[in-house]
Amino acid sequence: MSAGMGMGAGGPAAGAARAATGTRRALDAVMGRVAVTASDVGPRFPLYAEPDDGRWTTTGRGSWTGGFWAGLLWLRARYTGDEADRSAAAACTARLEPWVGADTATRGLILWYGTAPAGDDAGAAALRARAARAVLAAHDRELGIVPWGDALGGPRMLARVDGVPGTVSLLADAGAQGLVAAAAHLQRHLDLCLGANPPALRPALRFDAGAGWQPCEDPPPGWSRGRAWLLLAVADALLRPGLAAALSAARLDEALELLLRPGEFVVPAADSARPDGPLDTSAAAITAVALMKLARVPGPRAGRCADRAGAILSCLAESHVTGRGSGRPPGMLLDGCYDAGKGLAVRHELIWGDFFLALGLAALHGVVDITRV
Repeated sequence: MSAGMGMGAGGPAAGAARAATGTRRALDAVMGRVAVTASDVGPRFPLYAEPDDGRWTTTGRGSWTGGFWAGLLWLRARYTGDEADRSAAAACTARLEPWVGADTATRGLILWYGTAPAGDDAGAAALRARAARAVLAAHDRELGIVPWGDALGGPRMLARVDGVPGTVSLLADAGAQGLVAAAAHLQRHLDLCLGANPPALRPALRFDAGAGWQPCEDPPPGWSRGRAWLLLAVADALLRPGLAAALSAARLDEALELLLRPGEFVVPAADSARPDGPLDTSAAAITAVALMKLARVPGPRAGRCADRAGAILSCLAESHVTGRGSGRPPGMLLDGCYDAGKGLAVRHELIWGDFFLALGLAALHGVVDITRV
């Protein structure tokens, strides 16, 4: 038996130990990076950072990514146990309040991920409850979805995959009516976004009163985060027995078969139609979290999902997170791609990539319960 196949220095036990050490080192570095970022951006919200020096481009109100910054601050507070870190996280979360009344399905991304990592914090829980009621009020029963909305510009009547994760969880927390709306919102997006023949992902569709739902050109079908966002929403639904029971089991199974295609690269291309183009580590981090959640769902996929999640997190930790002596600030998750088509921030550190990597690593090392975020 070769060393690579045995239990010696090069065997599985040693490999697992190295992976555990590497992911713990990455968690420490990423949490340290959160503190540096907080000092750099002050009351603003970080969006993406230059890969060479870590300098952040920021927004004043947070845009669709503001909740990920608040969520990162909560993860750091849970990691350190420091009251000052809790206070900083709470203050940032409070600044998300204007988004409660905004007409956008990205309230799920903003107000679920900006509050769920807070645990038992009363202020975050109250904001999340208000957001759940507001999103439920926006649910269009005839169309079966919470429309994309016009708060971020563009046409309002869209169904987009990035309007599903977080939104499903918010709706499911809004009582019996919310549970019905959550099931309808997810089911409708699965039918629309995976309803091509032959089956293929359509990340966004626009509703036309005459022609019905029509696919959009942007984001393109090969958009890396399209698959990741939808997989995350399905995983969240399956962790809620009441919600999962309200969905078509056959449709969920079909969706997972498509979304969990084997043989894909651990870190995908930002656009699968451009395999030689930029990568997107943020899509990989989202996928890892979704897989960790699916690994908590009893069934034949659980073990494979756990293994694949671990492989992604190890790859990101070992090959894409900056370390000390790299000439860059340590703890940056590089090779994220904001928008490949526009050439915007194509190899950068992205705040949502940081969040999902930190969430995955924190769950891996027992800092947070992945089923509750």
